[in-house]
Amino acid sequence: MAHIRVIEGWDQRIVEMVRAYLLRHPQACPELDPRWLTVLREALNHRIFMLIAWRDGGEGTMTGYLPLALVSSPLFGRFLVSLPYLNRAGVLADSPDIAAELIAEAAALAGRLDVRYLELRHEEPTHHETLSRQRDEKVRMVLELPGNGEALWQAIDSKVRNQIRKAEKSNLTVKWGGLDLLDGFYDVFATNMRDLGTPVYSRKLFEAILRHFPQEAELAVMEHENQAIAGALLVHDTLRSTGGCTQVPSASALKQFNHLNANMGMYHHLLLRTIERGGCWFDFGRSSVDSGTYRFKKQWGARPLATVWQYHVRRGDIDAVRPDNPRYQRRIRAWRKLPVWVTKWVGPVIVRGIP
Repeated sequence: MAHIRVIEGWDQRIVEMVRAYLLRHPQACPELDPRWLTVLREALNHRIFMLIAWRDGGEGTMTGYLPLALVSSPLFGRFLVSLPYLNRAGVLADSPDIAAELIAEAAALAGRLDVRYLELRHEEPTHHETLSRQRDEKVRMVLELPGNGEALWQAIDSKVRNQIRKAEKSNLTVKWGGLDLLDGFYDVFATNMRDLGTPVYSRKLFEAILRHFPQEAELAVMEHENQAIAGALLVHDTLRSTGGCTQVPSASALKQFNHLNANMGMYHHLLLRTIERGGCWFDFGRSSVDSGTYRFKKQWGARPLATVWQYHVRRGDIDAVRPDNPRYQRRIRAWRKLPVWVTKWVGPVIVRGIP
């Protein structure tokens, strides 16, 4: 039986032990990097928790880890999530028994915090009596990359190659950077989110990611006649310098420039960048099967991998705050008509409370 300790906030000594545990655990994913907790606390004002399993009641050997963030707002209520903004995190443990103990402690913490539900963003389901619901309708779209750009070009479908060529003939330029490109990236991102009817994350979120992941996070911005028309946030593997997976947690393109194929050109650059950085996998993010975004990612050769989000529900419905809930459709239509500057002001207040 493991000893479980719940740590609220940031304890640098424990963080170093967690990082060492992640580096030696074969199933650890980069989203479990404790720096994500700092990003969530600073940028979204979430309360953060680390649940640690120790062997024999001491702190000599770590045997399990579960990061959690309390998402809270007067609009939607309170939720305990591992982890907001990211597509996966959840429980990491040396055995199913230790994982079960961590989940039981997380469910108890959910009760003490009086949340509506506990949400664990797993890839494969973890069986536990407290987890009564799950979502598995979305999949991660992941592409295995060859070792060089020429091999990538040959592997890409001919229709995709033609669209990339059109982008190259449109006098587009790609810029790589960090905070120096944030204004252009965020203008594109906020405009695209407004057009989708979705509240936008704050600029502060992306600033925090770039600051806390200085070696792993970077921005790509596509420009046409010195105007930013597409942009993406890349996060390279935080646990491995080579051979890991690069993610694109946020990317957007201005729809009025679709005829320039800027988005296709940008994603080609993202894949090449991943290869240059020694990455073996590119994670396009989650999509519902057969949706438009699913088909966009599939055309690059990406294949679906399971994501199973599991829930300990204390009250209410796990679908209540989903954007595709019919109750929100009128609000989404109204949001699309707002000036972008208004959505930049109001959106972050709303979206920080959505798990």
